[in-house]
Amino acid sequence: MAPSNRPLHIVTAATRRKFLRGLGTATAFFTVRGAFAEALTLTPAQTEGPFYPDHLPLDTDNDLLQINDATTPALGEVTYLSGRVLDSRGDPVRNALMEIWQADAHGIYRHTQDSENGRQEKRDQNFQSFGRFLTGSTGEYLFRTIKPVKYPGRTPHIHFKIKRKGRELLTSQCYIQGDPNNENDSIYLGIRDPKARAAVTIPFVPLPGAAAGELSAKLDIVLGLTPPA
Repeated sequence: MAPSNRPLHIVTAATRRKFLRGLGTATAFFTVRGAFAEALTLTPAQTEGPFYPDHLPLDTDNDLLQINDATTPALGEVTYLSGRVLDSRGDPVRNALMEIWQADAHGIYRHTQDSENGRQEKRDQNFQSFGRFLTGSTGEYLFRTIKPVKYPGRTPHIHFKIKRKGRELLTSQCYIQGDPNNENDSIYLGIRDPKARAAVTIPFVPLPGAAAGELSAKLDIVLGLTPPA
């Protein structure tokens, strides 16, 4: 199914406008080049893991909380994950396909091998688990999903992959800033460079003006690409 950037739903227009205005202000800052660009930290690559979906959901848009026109939303803390995809000089990477996937609120993936003790039968059938977004003119992306949860052996995390023109550019994971489980996670601790680790460790904070307690998380992804001369 082709990637879809259709408008998100089950959120008021006023809340969406306020959030997108904030996103626009933040992304404007990242158009600054020179000294700032030199200070950018490349986003570290990490393992894809065993649970990249082996059967995609019927809907693969950027709203993971509602599949097609279903009326029942997914369980979990609603989170708007946003940011920009940049090259090594801080310039936006346009028309890059960003994919995210994660476990549901019960810690279960959309994957047939995540089936120990009948886990697939317990999976939240209303959670899309996987989504795609094609970056815009400033490299921006936006997903509506849930705050990730821990499950045995792993700290909470969201997987993501960046592709462009059929080529995989980066596969990695992002984490919750301040989560105590991070310090016991071997994959997280495998990022030895403190700056690189900080680049994928992001705060999940209340979305300003949100009436239903939604969260906002911002992850800027810096690829090891050198722009054309």
